[in-house]
Amino acid sequence: MVEQHKKELEKQLWNIANKLRGNMSADDFRDFILGFIFYKYLSERMDLYADDILKEDNIKFDAIDENTDEGKEYLDAVKEEAIDHLGYFLKPSELFHVLAEKGLNGEFIIERLTQVLNHIEQSTMGTASEDDFTGLFDDLDLTSNKLGKTEKAKNELVTKILVRLDDIDFLHHETDIDVLGDAYEYLIGKFASGAGKGAGEFYTPPAVSKLLAKIVTLGKEKISSVYDPTCGSGSLLLKVINEYKDQESYKDIKVYGQESNPTTYNLARMNMILHGMHYRNFDIQQDDTLEQPQHFEKRFEAVVANPPFSADWSASAGFLTDERFQDYGKLAPKSKADFAFVQHMIHQLDENGTMAVVLPHGVLFRGAAEGHIRKHLIKDKNYLDAVIGLPANIFYGTSIPTCILVLKKNRQHNDNVLFVDASQNFGKATNQNYLRDEDLKAILDAVEKREFKEKFAFVAKIEDVKKDDTISSNEFNLNIPRYVDTFEEDELVDIEAVALSIEKVNKNIVVEDILLSDFCTELGIKAVK
Repeated sequence: MVEQHKKELEKQLWNIANKLRGNMSADDFRDFILGFIFYKYLSERMDLYADDILKEDNIKFDAIDENTDEGKEYLDAVKEEAIDHLGYFLKPSELFHVLAEKGLNGEFIIERLTQVLNHIEQSTMGTASEDDFTGLFDDLDLTSNKLGKTEKAKNELVTKILVRLDDIDFLHHETDIDVLGDAYEYLIGKFASGAGKGAGEFYTPPAVSKLLAKIVTLGKEKISSVYDPTCGSGSLLLKVINEYKDQESYKDIKVYGQESNPTTYNLARMNMILHGMHYRNFDIQQDDTLEQPQHFEKRFEAVVANPPFSADWSASAGFLTDERFQDYGKLAPKSKADFAFVQHMIHQLDENGTMAVVLPHGVLFRGAAEGHIRKHLIKDKNYLDAVIGLPANIFYGTSIPTCILVLKKNRQHNDNVLFVDASQNFGKATNQNYLRDEDLKAILDAVEKREFKEKFAFVAKIEDVKKDDTISSNEFNLNIPRYVDTFEEDELVDIEAVALSIEKVNKNIVVEDILLSDFCTELGIKAVK
Protein backbone atom coordinates (compact mmCIF):
# COMPACT_ATOMS: atom_id res chain seq x y z
CA MET A 1 0.00 0.00 0.00
CA VAL A 2 2.78 2.42 0.95
CA GLU A 3 4.77 1.62 -2.19
CA GLN A 4 1.67 2.08 -4.36
CA HIS A 5 0.91 5.44 -2.75
CA LYS A 6 4.52 6.53 -3.28
CA LYS A 7 4.38 5.65 -6.99
CA GLU A 8 1.08 7.51 -7.39
CA LEU A 9 2.47 10.56 -5.60
CA GLU A 10 5.62 10.55 -7.74
CA LYS A 11 3.53 10.33 -10.90
CA GLN A 12 1.20 13.14 -9.80
CA LEU A 13 4.05 15.50 -8.90
CA TRP A 14 6.00 14.83 -12.09
CA ASN A 15 2.87 15.33 -14.23
CA ILE A 16 2.32 18.72 -12.59
CA ALA A 17 5.96 19.66 -13.19
CA ASN A 18 5.82 18.55 -16.81
CA LYS A 19 2.51 20.11 -17.77
CA LEU A 20 2.92 23.48 -16.08
CA ARG A 21 6.50 24.46 -16.81
CA GLY A 22 5.76 25.34 -20.45
CA ASN A 23 8.88 26.72 -22.13
CA MET A 24 10.74 27.26 -18.85
CA SER A 25 13.91 25.19 -18.51
CA ALA A 26 13.68 22.17 -16.21
CA ASP A 27 16.46 23.66 -14.10
CA ASP A 28 14.54 26.90 -13.51
CA PHE A 29 11.18 25.24 -12.92
CA ARG A 30 12.78 22.84 -10.43
CA ASP A 31 13.36 25.66 -7.95
CA PHE A 32 9.72 26.77 -8.15
CA ILE A 33 7.97 23.38 -7.99
CA LEU A 34 10.22 22.01 -5.23
CA GLY A 35 9.83 25.22 -3.22
CA PHE A 36 6.04 25.10 -3.50
CA ILE A 37 5.97 21.41 -2.52
CA PHE A 38 8.03 22.25 0.53
CA TYR A 39 5.71 25.13 1.47
CA LYS A 40 2.69 22.81 1.14
CA TYR A 41 4.39 20.23 3.35
CA LEU A 42 5.17 22.82 6.06
CA SER A 43 1.59 24.07 5.84
CA GLU A 44 -0.04 20.64 6.17
CA ARG A 45 2.30 19.66 8.99
CA MET A 46 1.50 22.90 10.83
CA ASP A 47 -2.24 22.39 10.34
CA LEU A 48 -2.22 18.78 11.55
CA TYR A 49 0.00 19.55 14.55
CA ALA A 50 -2.11 22.53 15.60
CA ASP A 51 -5.34 20.55 15.25
CA ASP A 52 -3.87 17.87 17.48
CA ILE A 53 -2.94 20.21 20.33
CA LEU A 54 -6.29 22.07 20.01
CA LYS A 55 -8.29 18.85 20.08
CA GLU A 56 -9.11 19.11 23.79
CA ASP A 57 -10.64 22.55 23.19
CA ASN A 58 -12.64 21.18 20.26
CA ILE A 59 -11.14 23.83 17.97
CA LYS A 60 -9.84 23.53 14.41
CA PHE A 61 -6.72 25.56 13.68
CA ASP A 62 -7.92 27.05 10.39
CA ALA A 63 -11.17 28.17 12.08
CA ILE A 64 -9.41 30.45 14.60
CA ASP A 65 -10.21 34.14 14.14
CA GLU A 66 -6.84 35.87 14.09
CA ASN A 67 -8.35 39.28 14.87
CA THR A 68 -10.01 38.49 18.21
CA ASP A 69 -8.25 38.52 21.57
CA GLU A 70 -9.26 34.90 22.14
CA GLY A 71 -7.93 33.92 18.71
CA LYS A 72 -4.64 35.69 19.32
CA GLU A 73 -4.32 33.95 22.68
CA TYR A 74 -4.76 30.54 21.04
CA LEU A 75 -2.28 31.41 18.28
CA ASP A 76 0.36 32.52 20.78
CA ALA A 77 0.01 29.20 22.63
CA VAL A 78 0.14 27.18 19.40
CA LYS A 79 3.13 29.16 18.15
CA GLU A 80 5.14 28.44 21.29
CA GLU A 81 4.50 24.71 20.95
CA ALA A 82 5.08 24.67 17.18
CA ILE A 83 8.40 26.52 17.34
CA ASP A 84 9.70 23.97 19.83
CA HIS A 85 8.33 20.88 18.10
CA LEU A 86 8.32 21.82 14.39
CA GLY A 87 10.84 24.65 14.39
CA TYR A 88 8.54 27.16 12.61
CA PHE A 89 5.04 28.65 12.70
CA LEU A 90 2.28 29.57 10.22
CA LYS A 91 -0.95 31.42 10.93
CA PRO A 92 -4.25 29.93 9.69
CA SER A 93 -4.43 32.64 7.00
CA GLU A 94 -0.97 31.62 5.77
CA LEU A 95 -1.82 27.97 5.13
CA PHE A 96 -1.26 26.62 1.63
CA HIS A 97 -4.89 25.76 0.88
CA VAL A 98 -6.02 29.26 1.85
CA LEU A 99 -3.74 30.92 -0.72
CA ALA A 100 -4.58 28.31 -3.37
CA GLU A 101 -8.28 29.04 -2.88
CA LYS A 102 -7.71 32.80 -3.12
CA GLY A 103 -5.85 32.33 -6.39
CA LEU A 104 -8.58 30.07 -7.74
CA ASN A 105 -11.10 32.81 -6.95
CA GLY A 106 -9.16 35.22 -9.15
CA GLU A 107 -7.28 37.10 -6.44
CA PHE A 108 -3.72 38.32 -6.96
CA ILE A 109 -1.71 36.16 -4.55
CA ILE A 110 1.97 36.60 -5.46
CA GLU A 111 2.61 39.47 -3.04
CA ARG A 112 0.81 37.65 -0.22
CA LEU A 113 2.65 34.41 -0.99
CA THR A 114 5.99 36.22 -0.79
CA GLN A 115 4.99 37.61 2.62
CA VAL A 116 4.01 34.16 3.89
CA LEU A 117 7.30 32.58 2.85
CA ASN A 118 9.18 35.41 4.57
CA HIS A 119 7.04 34.95 7.70
CA ILE A 120 7.99 31.26 7.89
CA GLU A 121 11.65 32.24 8.08
CA GLN A 122 10.97 35.12 10.44
CA SER A 123 9.08 32.85 12.84
CA THR A 124 12.34 30.97 13.53
CA MET A 125 14.50 34.00 14.31
CA GLY A 126 16.19 33.80 17.69
CA THR A 127 15.25 30.13 18.06
CA ALA A 128 17.25 26.89 17.80
CA SER A 129 15.89 26.26 14.29
CA GLU A 130 16.92 29.61 12.82
CA ASP A 131 19.96 28.29 10.93
CA ASP A 132 17.90 25.54 9.31
CA PHE A 133 15.27 27.93 7.92
CA THR A 134 17.16 31.14 7.11
CA GLY A 135 17.22 31.78 3.37
CA LEU A 136 15.35 28.56 2.66
CA PHE A 137 13.09 30.18 0.05
CA ASP A 138 15.73 32.44 -1.52
CA ASP A 139 15.51 30.62 -4.86
CA LEU A 140 11.74 30.99 -5.04
CA ASP A 141 11.76 34.37 -6.82
CA LEU A 142 8.11 35.16 -7.50
CA THR A 143 9.05 38.39 -9.33
CA SER A 144 11.04 36.47 -11.95
CA ASN A 145 10.09 36.95 -15.60
CA LYS A 146 10.59 33.21 -16.00
CA LEU A 147 7.11 32.83 -14.50
CA GLY A 148 5.59 35.12 -17.12
CA LYS A 149 6.08 38.43 -18.92
CA THR A 150 3.26 40.20 -17.08
CA GLU A 151 2.13 40.19 -13.45
CA LYS A 152 -1.14 38.62 -14.58
CA ALA A 153 0.68 35.78 -16.34
CA LYS A 154 2.90 35.17 -13.30
CA ASN A 155 -0.10 35.07 -11.00
CA GLU A 156 -1.94 32.66 -13.27
CA LEU A 157 0.96 30.21 -13.43
CA VAL A 158 1.62 30.32 -9.68
CA THR A 159 -2.10 29.82 -9.02
CA LYS A 160 -2.21 26.81 -11.38
CA ILE A 161 0.71 25.20 -9.56
CA LEU A 162 -0.77 25.83 -6.09
CA VAL A 163 -4.23 24.58 -7.09
CA ARG A 164 -2.84 21.40 -8.67
CA LEU A 165 -0.67 20.71 -5.63
CA ASP A 166 -3.59 21.47 -3.30
CA ASP A 167 -5.48 18.54 -4.83
CA ILE A 168 -2.83 16.16 -3.44
CA ASP A 169 -3.06 15.13 0.20
CA PHE A 170 0.57 14.99 1.33
CA LEU A 171 0.18 13.98 4.96
CA HIS A 172 -3.04 11.96 5.31
CA HIS A 173 -3.07 9.26 7.97
CA GLU A 174 -2.00 6.46 5.61
CA THR A 175 1.08 8.32 4.37
CA ASP A 176 4.45 7.44 5.83
CA ILE A 177 6.54 10.62 6.15
CA ASP A 178 9.23 9.08 3.94
CA VAL A 179 6.72 8.60 1.11
CA LEU A 180 6.61 12.34 0.54
CA GLY A 181 10.35 12.67 1.14
CA ASP A 182 11.06 9.90 -1.37
CA ALA A 183 8.70 11.48 -3.90
CA TYR A 184 10.55 14.77 -3.44
CA GLU A 185 13.85 12.98 -4.09
CA TYR A 186 12.30 11.29 -7.11
CA LEU A 187 11.56 14.74 -8.53
CA ILE A 188 15.11 15.90 -7.81
CA GLY A 189 16.37 12.81 -9.66
CA LYS A 190 14.07 13.42 -12.64
CA PHE A 191 15.28 17.00 -12.92
CA ALA A 192 18.89 15.81 -12.55
CA SER A 193 18.53 13.31 -15.39
CA GLY A 194 17.65 16.14 -17.74
CA ALA A 195 20.01 18.75 -16.36
CA GLY A 196 23.12 17.64 -18.24
CA LYS A 197 26.62 18.31 -16.99
CA GLY A 198 25.69 20.14 -13.80
CA ALA A 199 23.38 17.44 -12.45
CA GLY A 200 26.09 15.41 -10.76
CA GLU A 201 26.84 18.39 -8.55
CA PHE A 202 23.62 18.02 -6.60
CA TYR A 203 22.45 14.43 -7.03
CA THR A 204 24.02 11.00 -6.61
CA PRO A 205 22.14 8.15 -8.34
CA PRO A 206 20.09 6.18 -5.75
CA ALA A 207 21.88 2.86 -6.32
CA VAL A 208 25.30 4.46 -5.77
CA SER A 209 24.04 6.22 -2.63
CA LYS A 210 22.65 2.93 -1.35
CA LEU A 211 25.98 1.18 -2.00
CA LEU A 212 27.98 3.82 -0.12
CA ALA A 213 25.47 3.79 2.73
CA LYS A 214 25.65 0.03 3.15
CA ILE A 215 29.46 0.05 3.03
CA VAL A 216 29.88 2.61 5.84
CA THR A 217 27.26 0.91 8.03
CA LEU A 218 28.41 -2.68 7.40
CA GLY A 219 28.72 -4.57 10.68
CA LYS A 220 27.54 -1.59 12.77
CA GLU A 221 24.38 -2.09 14.83
CA LYS A 222 24.11 1.68 15.20
CA ILE A 223 26.04 4.84 14.42
CA SER A 224 26.07 8.16 16.23
CA SER A 225 26.80 10.48 13.29
CA VAL A 226 27.19 10.75 9.53
CA TYR A 227 28.92 13.46 7.50
CA ASP A 228 29.07 14.43 3.82
CA PRO A 229 31.47 17.30 2.94
CA THR A 230 29.88 17.78 -0.51
CA CYS A 231 26.32 16.87 0.36
CA GLY A 232 24.45 18.21 -2.68
CA SER A 233 20.72 17.70 -2.12
CA GLY A 234 21.41 15.47 0.90
CA SER A 235 20.26 12.20 -0.67
CA LEU A 236 23.44 10.35 0.31
CA LEU A 237 23.13 11.38 3.97
CA LEU A 238 19.51 10.24 4.04
CA LYS A 239 20.44 6.88 2.53
CA VAL A 240 22.91 6.29 5.37
CA ILE A 241 20.45 6.98 8.18
CA ASN A 242 17.82 4.99 6.29
CA GLU A 243 19.90 1.88 7.04
CA TYR A 244 18.69 2.27 10.64
CA LYS A 245 15.13 3.31 9.86
CA ASP A 246 13.56 0.36 11.67
CA GLN A 247 15.61 0.85 14.83
CA GLU A 248 15.03 3.13 17.79
CA SER A 249 18.54 4.56 17.36
CA TYR A 250 17.40 6.06 14.02
CA LYS A 251 16.12 9.18 15.78
CA ASP A 252 19.42 9.73 17.59
CA ILE A 253 21.72 9.86 14.54
CA LYS A 254 23.18 13.32 13.99
CA VAL A 255 23.52 14.37 10.37
CA TYR A 256 26.16 16.84 9.17
CA GLY A 257 26.88 18.20 5.73
CA GLN A 258 28.37 21.07 3.79
CA GLU A 259 27.49 22.33 0.32
CA SER A 260 29.02 25.23 -1.62
CA ASN A 261 26.11 25.91 -4.01
CA PRO A 262 23.43 28.07 -2.29
CA THR A 263 20.54 26.62 -4.31
CA THR A 264 21.61 23.04 -3.66
CA TYR A 265 22.21 23.87 0.00
CA ASN A 266 18.56 24.91 0.26
CA LEU A 267 17.49 21.70 -1.45
CA ALA A 268 19.44 19.68 1.10
CA ARG A 269 17.80 21.40 4.08
CA MET A 270 14.34 20.99 2.55
CA ASN A 271 15.11 17.34 1.86
CA MET A 272 16.04 16.73 5.50
CA ILE A 273 12.84 18.32 6.78
CA LEU A 274 10.65 16.54 4.21
CA HIS A 275 12.07 13.23 5.42
CA GLY A 276 10.97 14.02 8.95
CA MET A 277 14.40 14.93 10.28
CA HIS A 278 14.04 17.07 13.39
CA TYR A 279 15.82 20.41 13.03
CA ARG A 280 17.96 19.59 16.09
CA ASN A 281 19.30 16.43 14.42
CA PHE A 282 20.86 17.91 11.30
CA ASP A 283 23.44 20.58 10.67
CA ILE A 284 23.89 21.51 6.99
CA GLN A 285 26.23 24.43 6.29
CA GLN A 286 26.89 26.44 3.12
CA ASP A 287 30.48 27.19 2.11
CA ASP A 288 33.46 25.77 0.23
CA THR A 289 34.48 22.67 2.19
CA LEU A 290 38.17 22.73 1.32
CA GLU A 291 38.63 26.47 1.78
CA GLN A 292 36.19 27.05 4.66
CA PRO A 293 35.36 23.80 6.48
CA GLN A 294 32.43 24.29 8.86
CA HIS A 295 32.78 21.16 11.03
CA PHE A 296 36.55 21.17 11.41
CA GLU A 297 36.69 20.13 15.07
CA LYS A 298 34.12 17.35 14.81
CA ARG A 299 34.72 13.66 14.08
CA PHE A 300 32.17 11.35 12.51
CA GLU A 301 31.51 7.63 12.59
CA ALA A 302 30.36 7.44 8.98
CA VAL A 303 31.78 9.70 6.27
CA VAL A 304 30.48 9.56 2.68
CA ALA A 305 30.87 11.74 -0.39
CA ASN A 306 30.51 12.04 -4.12
CA PRO A 307 32.71 15.14 -4.63
CA PRO A 308 32.87 16.99 -7.96
CA PHE A 309 35.33 15.03 -10.08
CA SER A 310 38.75 16.61 -10.64
CA ALA A 311 37.56 20.03 -9.49
CA ASP A 312 39.76 23.09 -9.24
CA TRP A 313 40.87 24.38 -5.85
CA SER A 314 43.38 26.97 -4.68
CA ALA A 315 46.05 24.47 -3.48
CA SER A 316 47.50 27.43 -1.59
CA ALA A 317 50.86 26.81 0.11
CA GLY A 318 49.20 27.77 3.40
CA PHE A 319 47.41 24.42 3.37
CA LEU A 320 50.73 22.69 4.06
CA THR A 321 50.30 23.80 7.69
CA ASP A 322 46.61 22.85 7.75
CA GLU A 323 45.90 19.85 10.02
CA ARG A 324 44.11 18.09 7.18
CA PHE A 325 47.10 18.13 4.81
CA GLN A 326 50.30 18.77 6.74
CA ASP A 327 51.23 15.12 7.40
CA TYR A 328 51.34 14.33 3.68
CA GLY A 329 54.01 16.83 2.69
CA LYS A 330 52.30 17.57 -0.64
CA LEU A 331 48.98 18.97 -1.79
CA ALA A 332 46.62 17.65 -4.44
CA PRO A 333 47.11 19.41 -7.83
CA LYS A 334 45.35 22.72 -8.32
CA SER A 335 43.30 21.30 -11.20
CA LYS A 336 42.47 17.99 -9.48
CA ALA A 337 41.10 18.35 -5.95
CA ASP A 338 40.11 14.67 -5.66
CA PHE A 339 42.72 13.76 -3.05
CA ALA A 340 42.18 17.04 -1.22
CA PHE A 341 38.63 15.86 -0.51
CA VAL A 342 39.97 12.46 0.58
CA GLN A 343 42.42 14.12 2.99
CA HIS A 344 39.67 16.36 4.36
CA MET A 345 37.36 13.39 4.91
CA ILE A 346 40.06 11.40 6.70
CA HIS A 347 40.59 14.35 9.04
CA GLN A 348 36.87 14.33 9.91
CA LEU A 349 36.71 10.52 10.29
CA ASP A 350 36.43 9.13 13.83
CA GLU A 351 38.91 6.48 15.01
CA ASN A 352 36.24 3.77 14.78
CA GLY A 353 34.64 5.15 11.63
CA THR A 354 34.31 4.05 8.01
CA MET A 355 34.65 6.34 5.02
CA ALA A 356 33.51 5.70 1.43
CA VAL A 357 34.08 8.18 -1.39
CA VAL A 358 33.37 8.13 -5.13
CA LEU A 359 36.26 9.32 -7.29
CA PRO A 360 37.41 9.25 -10.93
CA HIS A 361 39.65 6.31 -11.85
CA GLY A 362 42.65 8.61 -12.27
CA VAL A 363 43.20 8.78 -8.51
CA LEU A 364 44.24 5.13 -8.61
CA PHE A 365 47.31 5.61 -10.77
CA ARG A 366 48.15 9.28 -11.44
CA GLY A 367 51.68 10.11 -10.31
CA ALA A 368 53.49 13.16 -8.88
CA ALA A 369 51.74 14.64 -5.80
CA GLU A 370 48.83 12.21 -6.06
CA GLY A 371 51.21 9.24 -6.08
CA HIS A 372 52.92 10.70 -3.02
CA ILE A 373 49.56 11.04 -1.19
CA ARG A 374 48.60 7.46 -2.10
CA LYS A 375 51.93 6.27 -0.71
CA HIS A 376 51.32 8.07 2.59
CA LEU A 377 47.80 6.65 2.91
CA ILE A 378 48.95 3.09 2.25
CA LYS A 379 52.50 2.83 3.54
CA ASP A 380 52.54 5.26 6.45
CA LYS A 381 48.90 5.27 7.59
CA ASN A 382 47.57 1.94 6.27
CA TYR A 383 44.08 3.45 6.00
CA LEU A 384 43.06 2.00 2.61
CA ASP A 385 40.64 -0.91 3.10
CA ALA A 386 39.08 -1.47 -0.35
CA VAL A 387 39.04 -0.23 -3.94
CA ILE A 388 35.87 -0.83 -5.95
CA GLY A 389 35.69 -0.18 -9.69
CA LEU A 390 32.27 1.00 -10.91
CA PRO A 391 30.79 0.90 -14.44
CA ALA A 392 31.18 3.85 -16.79
CA ASN A 393 28.27 6.22 -17.45
CA ILE A 394 26.35 5.72 -14.21
CA PHE A 395 26.59 9.35 -13.05
CA TYR A 396 24.62 12.31 -14.38
CA GLY A 397 26.66 14.64 -16.52
CA THR A 398 29.70 12.41 -17.11
CA SER A 399 30.38 9.04 -18.73
CA ILE A 400 33.81 8.44 -17.19
CA PRO A 401 34.45 5.26 -15.17
CA THR A 402 34.61 5.82 -11.43
CA CYS A 403 35.68 3.99 -8.29
CA ILE A 404 34.95 3.89 -4.59
CA LEU A 405 37.73 4.12 -2.03
CA VAL A 406 36.92 2.68 1.40
CA LEU A 407 39.16 3.89 4.23
CA LYS A 408 39.32 3.18 7.96
CA LYS A 409 41.70 4.40 10.65
CA ASN A 410 41.53 1.13 12.59
CA ARG A 411 41.31 -1.64 10.03
CA GLN A 412 40.35 -5.16 11.01
CA HIS A 413 42.12 -6.54 7.91
CA ASN A 414 45.26 -4.44 8.23
CA ASP A 415 47.49 -6.79 6.22
CA ASN A 416 45.56 -6.63 2.94
CA VAL A 417 43.51 -4.47 0.59
CA LEU A 418 40.39 -5.67 -1.22
CA PHE A 419 40.04 -4.94 -4.94
CA VAL A 420 36.67 -5.36 -6.67
CA ASP A 421 36.09 -4.95 -10.40
CA ALA A 422 32.37 -4.29 -10.86
CA SER A 423 32.87 -2.31 -14.07
CA GLN A 424 31.00 -4.88 -16.19
CA ASN A 425 28.10 -5.39 -13.79
CA PHE A 426 25.27 -3.02 -14.70
CA GLY A 427 21.95 -2.55 -16.41
CA LYS A 428 21.36 -0.27 -19.40
CA ALA A 429 18.79 2.51 -19.61
CA THR A 430 18.18 4.79 -22.60
CA ASN A 431 21.05 7.22 -22.00
CA GLN A 432 22.64 5.86 -18.87
CA ASN A 433 23.91 2.74 -17.17
CA TYR A 434 22.77 1.85 -13.66
CA LEU A 435 23.56 -0.56 -10.85
CA ARG A 436 20.92 -3.28 -10.46
CA ASP A 437 20.02 -4.95 -7.17
CA GLU A 438 22.07 -8.02 -8.13
CA ASP A 439 25.07 -5.78 -8.87
CA LEU A 440 24.84 -4.15 -5.45
CA LYS A 441 24.53 -7.56 -3.80
CA ALA A 442 27.62 -8.88 -5.62
CA ILE A 443 29.72 -5.87 -4.54
CA LEU A 444 28.52 -5.96 -0.93
CA ASP A 445 29.10 -9.73 -0.71
CA ALA A 446 32.66 -9.20 -1.92
CA VAL A 447 33.25 -6.42 0.63
CA GLU A 448 31.86 -8.51 3.47
CA LYS A 449 33.52 -11.84 2.60
CA ARG A 450 36.88 -10.42 1.40
CA GLU A 451 37.82 -13.47 -0.64
CA PHE A 452 38.96 -14.25 -4.17
CA LYS A 453 36.28 -14.38 -6.84
CA GLU A 454 37.42 -15.00 -10.38
CA LYS A 455 37.39 -11.90 -12.59
CA PHE A 456 35.64 -9.92 -9.84
CA ALA A 457 37.44 -9.71 -6.47
CA PHE A 458 40.98 -10.13 -5.20
CA VAL A 459 42.49 -9.65 -1.74
CA ALA A 460 46.00 -8.23 -2.23
CA LYS A 461 48.63 -8.45 0.47
CA ILE A 462 49.64 -5.04 1.68
CA GLU A 463 53.25 -5.78 0.69
CA ASP A 464 52.17 -6.29 -2.92
CA VAL A 465 50.27 -3.00 -2.94
CA LYS A 466 53.29 -1.19 -1.48
CA LYS A 467 55.60 -2.34 -4.26
CA ASP A 468 56.80 0.54 -6.40
CA ASP A 469 56.00 0.46 -10.08
CA THR A 470 59.50 0.58 -11.53
CA ILE A 471 58.22 0.97 -15.08
CA SER A 472 56.68 4.38 -14.36
CA SER A 473 56.75 7.02 -11.67
CA ASN A 474 53.39 5.91 -10.32
CA GLU A 475 54.20 4.57 -6.88
CA PHE A 476 51.56 2.52 -5.08
CA ASN A 477 49.52 2.04 -8.23
CA LEU A 478 45.99 0.95 -7.39
CA ASN A 479 44.80 0.38 -10.94
CA ILE A 480 42.33 -2.47 -10.52
CA PRO A 481 43.43 -4.66 -13.50
CA ARG A 482 46.82 -5.02 -11.77
CA TYR A 483 45.07 -7.03 -9.07
CA VAL A 484 41.83 -8.41 -10.55
CA ASP A 485 42.56 -10.47 -13.65
CA THR A 486 39.67 -9.94 -16.05
CA PHE A 487 41.58 -11.24 -19.11
CA GLU A 488 39.37 -13.32 -21.37
CA GLU A 489 41.30 -15.97 -23.30
CA ASP A 490 40.51 -16.33 -26.98
CA GLU A 491 38.63 -19.46 -27.87
CA LEU A 492 41.01 -22.21 -29.04
CA VAL A 493 40.89 -22.80 -32.80
CA ASP A 494 40.96 -26.36 -34.15
CA ILE A 495 43.38 -25.91 -37.09
CA GLU A 496 42.69 -29.37 -38.53
CA ALA A 497 38.93 -28.76 -38.56
CA VAL A 498 39.47 -25.38 -40.26
CA ALA A 499 41.72 -27.00 -42.91
CA LEU A 500 39.11 -29.70 -43.64
CA SER A 501 36.42 -27.04 -43.91
CA ILE A 502 38.51 -25.02 -46.38
CA GLU A 503 39.23 -28.15 -48.43
CA LYS A 504 35.51 -28.92 -48.57
CA VAL A 505 34.73 -25.38 -49.71
CA ASN A 506 37.40 -25.60 -52.45
CA LYS A 507 35.90 -28.85 -53.77
CA ASN A 508 32.47 -27.24 -53.87
CA ILE A 509 33.89 -24.29 -55.81
CA VAL A 510 35.39 -26.66 -58.45
CA VAL A 511 32.03 -28.42 -58.87
CA GLU A 512 30.19 -25.10 -59.17
CA ASP A 513 32.71 -23.87 -61.76
CA ILE A 514 32.11 -26.96 -63.92
CA LEU A 515 28.33 -26.55 -63.71
CA LEU A 516 28.60 -22.86 -64.60
CA SER A 517 30.91 -23.62 -67.55
CA ASP A 518 28.49 -26.24 -68.96
CA PHE A 519 25.59 -23.80 -68.58
CA CYS A 520 27.49 -21.06 -70.46
CA THR A 521 28.42 -23.50 -73.26
CA GLU A 522 24.74 -24.40 -73.79
CA LEU A 523 23.92 -20.69 -74.14
CA GLY A 524 26.84 -20.09 -76.54
CA ILE A 525 28.57 -17.88 -74.00
CA LYS A 526 32.30 -18.15 -73.55
CA ALA A 527 32.97 -18.76 -69.89
CA VAL A 528 35.69 -16.70 -68.28
CA LYS A 529 37.75 -18.34 -65.56
